[in-house]
Amino acid sequence: MKDLTMRTVYVNGVYLPEDQAQISIFDRAVLFADAVYEVTAVVDRKLLDFKGHMARLKRSLNEMDMDDVYSHDDLLSIHRALIEKNDLDEGVIYLQVTRGVADRDFDFSQIESTPGLFLFTQAKNLVKNSLAARGQNISLVEDQRWGRSDIKTVQLLFSSLSKTRAKKNGADDVWLYRGDEITEGSSNNAYIVTENDEIITRELSTDILHGITRNSVLNVARLHQMKVIERAFTIDELKSAKEAFSTSASGFVNPVVTVDGVPIGSGEPGTISKSLRQTYLQASLENAI
Repeated sequence: MKDLTMRTVYVNGVYLPEDQAQISIFDRAVLFADAVYEVTAVVDRKLLDFKGHMARLKRSLNEMDMDDVYSHDDLLSIHRALIEKNDLDEGVIYLQVTRGVADRDFDFSQIESTPGLFLFTQAKNLVKNSLAARGQNISLVEDQRWGRSDIKTVQLLFSSLSKTRAKKNGADDVWLYRGDEITEGSSNNAYIVTENDEIITRELSTDILHGITRNSVLNVARLHQMKVIERAFTIDELKSAKEAFSTSASGFVNPVVTVDGVPIGSGEPGTISKSLRQTYLQASLENAI
């Protein structure tokens, strides 16, 4: 893989070295965080769950009243070109669509510019992930994000602050809660496994991101006759669970071993979490493009 400093990126129709990439200071992504994004995993130079990520991108654009001007085929071609240009065997491709460039104004109804489109690669070890092997240590933080967590916007300041502060205190990540119920992680969906081997995760709503990996993992679980219950679970249920884990595009299935210092189950990655990670990855690679 090429050195990160030599990456080729895509900015508004042009492939160029990352140190030459520029965007306008009047892009609304800069002024208002007025943009949506997707992150797609790459394993063995193939894209995982690409169709799902592009479908969610369209949903995010629609929910944000943004023009959907980039076709599925065009975006697939750009992703594949970046894999080749950066010799990317394993990692992620980040895509961002902005509302475009206009003088600063809260009212965007008169904007006529074409939406901005940026993509770049990040080389990462996804399959052999040391965090998944040892399990995550999680801190709990009150969920103070805006009320449309289901839209994948670039407005991630609260999650970024919370995760950074948690890492400074020795945790790997945060899970968020409202009242006494868990919503999701800083950048992932959250699950527990009960003593009866039931997998519980919060139902889809505006409170959580509609995870593409979440959907794929639940499909795999049901295919293997595992019982899945979609409902909110409480902090007490989490701390007394047999297992816990998170899912995300870059983390796949990541076990959780402690929450606020309290061991989950045996305090080691659980058998169901590990099995789901393996079966999800196998199924995703079979359908990768």
